[in-house]
Amino acid sequence: MRIRRQSKKRRAANAIGTFLKFKAISKATKGARKGIAGLAAYKAAKSAPKAVKALPLVAGVGAAGAAGAVAARKRRDSEPTAA
Repeated sequence: MRIRRQSKKRRAANAIGTFLKFKAISKATKGARKGIAGLAAYKAAKSAPKAVKALPLVAGVGAAGAAGAVAARKRRDSEPTAA
């Protein structure tokens, strides 16, 4: 299979698309962070001992990791396999 060079327009479009994806991800994480701040469990953990304070963070990291794994699996499944 021959590898084709991308035109400047195509590279610019890809760069803009990548930028917009990262921007959307950053906005989503910012919104999630603000949403977590309003939760009663988060507010209660602020006045709790240090070990308990880490629980919301650990749960958030676990959820983010699970979401990333699902997204990676979907992306991997949608690509055509090389024969």
